[in-house]
Amino acid sequence: MADLKGRTEDTKDKVVGEGKEAYGKATDDKSKETEGKAQSLGSDIKEKARDLGDEIKDKFSRKDENK
Repeated sequence: MADLKGRTEDTKDKVVGEGKEAYGKATDDKSKETEGKAQSLGSDIKEKARDLGDEIKDKFSRKDENK
């Protein structure tokens, strides 16, 4: 359940970041645009880290099943 909550938060951060980026572009506010890009990128990084963690867990659990 914690993983689902984390993934939900990551998705929310990505959407908010994309919104800030779009707002920054529309208003020519480079600071807000950059903030949005950073927030979206941070969300992408967390998502990739979670995926990697899941792959590692899966490999270890398969290894244990084969014993």
